[in-house]
Amino acid sequence: MPVKRINKLRSELNKMALVSILLIMIFTLSGCRQNKYYNISNEFSNNRILFGVEHLQKSLRKINLNNKKNSNPDITIKYTLDNNFPSEGFTIERISDTIKIIGGDDSGLLYASYELANLIDQRGKIPNKIHIEEAPEMVMRGTAIGLQKTSYLPGRDVYEYPYTPENFPWFYNKQHWLQYLDMMVENRFNALYLWNGHPFASLVKLEDYPFAVEVDEETFQKNVEIFEFITNEANKRGIWVIQMFYNIIVSKPFANHYGIKTQDRSRAIDPTIADYTYQSIRKFVKEYPNVGLMVCLGEAIHTIDDDVEWFTQTILPAVKDGIDDLGLDKEPPIILRGHDTDAARVMKAALPIYQNLYTTYKYNGESLTTYRPRAQWSSIPTALSKLGSIHISNVHILANLEPFRYGSPAFISKSIKAMHEKQGANGLHLYPQASYWDWPYTADKTSERLLQINRDELWYKAWARYAWNNHYTKAEDDNYWTLYFRDQYHCDFQSAQNILKAYNEFGEISPKLTRTFGISDGNRQTMLLGMQMSQLVNPKKWTVYDSFIASNGPIGERLVDYIQKEINGEQHNGETPHQIIEEIKNHADQAIKFINATKNIQKNKVEFERLINDIKCYHEIAYFFYNKVLAAEKILRYKFNENTDELEAAIPYFEKSLNHYQKLVDLTSDTYFYANSMQTSMRRIPIAGTDGKYKHWEELLPVYEEEFNNFKNNLQKLLKNPKASVKMHETLKPISVKLLNKKAEWYSVKERSKVNIDQNYTIEEIAPSLTQLKGVRFSEAIQRSEGTHLKFSNEHPVKVVVGHFNANSLTILPPPTLETNANANDRGQADIKIANALSVKGLYRAHIYTYRFDAGTNELKLNKGRVLILGFIDANQEIATYDAGISTEDNGLPVDWLFY
Repeated sequence: MPVKRINKLRSELNKMALVSILLIMIFTLSGCRQNKYYNISNEFSNNRILFGVEHLQKSLRKINLNNKKNSNPDITIKYTLDNNFPSEGFTIERISDTIKIIGGDDSGLLYASYELANLIDQRGKIPNKIHIEEAPEMVMRGTAIGLQKTSYLPGRDVYEYPYTPENFPWFYNKQHWLQYLDMMVENRFNALYLWNGHPFASLVKLEDYPFAVEVDEETFQKNVEIFEFITNEANKRGIWVIQMFYNIIVSKPFANHYGIKTQDRSRAIDPTIADYTYQSIRKFVKEYPNVGLMVCLGEAIHTIDDDVEWFTQTILPAVKDGIDDLGLDKEPPIILRGHDTDAARVMKAALPIYQNLYTTYKYNGESLTTYRPRAQWSSIPTALSKLGSIHISNVHILANLEPFRYGSPAFISKSIKAMHEKQGANGLHLYPQASYWDWPYTADKTSERLLQINRDELWYKAWARYAWNNHYTKAEDDNYWTLYFRDQYHCDFQSAQNILKAYNEFGEISPKLTRTFGISDGNRQTMLLGMQMSQLVNPKKWTVYDSFIASNGPIGERLVDYIQKEINGEQHNGETPHQIIEEIKNHADQAIKFINATKNIQKNKVEFERLINDIKCYHEIAYFFYNKVLAAEKILRYKFNENTDELEAAIPYFEKSLNHYQKLVDLTSDTYFYANSMQTSMRRIPIAGTDGKYKHWEELLPVYEEEFNNFKNNLQKLLKNPKASVKMHETLKPISVKLLNKKAEWYSVKERSKVNIDQNYTIEEIAPSLTQLKGVRFSEAIQRSEGTHLKFSNEHPVKVVVGHFNANSLTILPPPTLETNANANDRGQADIKIANALSVKGLYRAHIYTYRFDAGTNELKLNKGRVLILGFIDANQEIATYDAGISTEDNGLPVDWLFY
């Protein structure tokens, strides 16, 4: 190259370098001028506002701005309160070199500080243009933590967990609380619910009942310190701590002192227990002024009249007197839980006494099933919302989502909309997404347990976003979540979109399965462990929760009704089971497609692999149900058309369902400790969880294999002998006991026997296995007005055989149900033993339940209503659950026997 040309090129390069240097100097000087000093004009000493200012200052320091008061700061940030603004609302506006922050209250200024800090963190500078106006849609936005455990403590009942380092080591970890409370304020949650059966005996001491304290002195002092720490730190962040408790539960030392039970649903209000509870609450309010209360009147209290009396004459006076002790004029919030009580009646009596009352009711029961709730999940909360107080929708337990990750923004957004429009709710009470009973850990099988607050960040963020504002356009929302996933995994924009689409696809699977095939929306069923075939073809035998089908989703059909309509050529109504299994299969396929299309994951790679595995698990669950329901359809066709070819056609689908379940076992054996964190006898479906059993998929696989083998064997018997369906069951053999009731008498349990002393109702038809029993009949008038109190003495452990009528009548005693009574299985009585076991002429069919008693003098106390005491059997005699088919309303052949 000629020298002249080389010199010319060098000259041009030198000029370019000089220009670059000058530009760098200009930008550097400009940056120094822009990012030098700020001044915050804040005249408020409120801790909440100061906490927000401190948080904002951290973001300002990140961009090299210094807080120096001088006559000419580069940026002035001015805080102002305006009572005309909505509570917690705020505006942020930049005018030249001044940023004006106006809040409706101290929480509004706090949230504004966080909003401006987030904006600075995202941009890396203070934007030149800022104009933000925000206010919350929901008044109360809270999260819940259970001070509960996966199993009962020795010698204690459900919900009875004292606050001790042995029971809850995490409770004393201040760093954990700061992390959790920071998460809450970042998401603008303003309430923290702590759930426990009887917390007071761990947190206060009473002069009149010094023996009632449940913990030693050292632990008591730790409890006081940590509870004060939690409440003070929460208050800085605009969060009310709300302590929940059940009624009527007393401490175990108190119960031992008086020789009573800690909880007894049949116990009338006792003056000593009332005084103890009154003093406990009064002292609690005085000791912890930043704490509200949540009252659950259900599960451990006798009657609705007692609910009203207990709330208005014990709880509210205690709170009011505690406020007076402090000399305060501000009432702490009290939330009345609408569970298992007549909340409207209670509130009508309470509102004249106490004004700062709220109500809360479950959103979809103890699952997430729909954003179109109907019947009781719509009518009851709507009625509560019209009482003159704020109603809060409780996203509770999530038994059908455990244990996998869940965070469908689309489903959650629609659910919040349903809370507003279908329930009249203006508050959110959010449970953890999974592992409620095992807080703070997830079920992931890792060497160091994962924390829910970390794994399930998306769950909290999504509910909080829509509780604050649920009026984003789809484009705004999709962009927000796509950017969120891009930041989480440092992937490209398209991959982040695919992750969002995958979440929204598999987010529909369990809700649709539960509302279509579930026996319960409660925590007695773990949906993602699958279901037994008899639970699909004969759900009534397993006690479908009252109004479950009508309330947990759009209008639809049960599988047995769908098949009967198909055979009869009748028109279908709403969602059909066949439609749902096709939809969940498609959701599963789409979720796999989208997650497999992601690429270039640069951050949180291990967590992303766990997410992929969860989606694969959902895929196998969907295909397990898809094939099992197809098999069930064939079996039900046989029920109505009596064509055994249908049963043979079911075998390939039945077998495919097992193959997919095996894959599910393979995917979870090394990745999950359990499927459900409630590992007690309260969990019943697909199989009882007594002693922590059947909590993992690999434990259920043999159960499903056995029912498949039984089906094939029984089918061969049926093909050889069409009468094989008439299966003999073991006779219940009576055991001798001494009856201590004066106004009751023995009778032989057989056809034409009278079942009451004062009525002529007689047994019309009865299962052969019951005909050797000796029953006890009472006055029906007394049973309906006072209840049934069976008194007896027995030398050996026994089971009392009880017949609960299968009817929707106010005259009957409803069967034990764990949905509304936490003690409904304390004697093994929660499950039907023999369905459709007998019929009483002029009344109804009855199912058989059993109540176990140890040797001694005993009393079975049942509430008001018609019920049958059919006799006593040895406690060791097991009853293989079956449907006797007596006077059943269903047409067609029995099919249950095929699986046993």
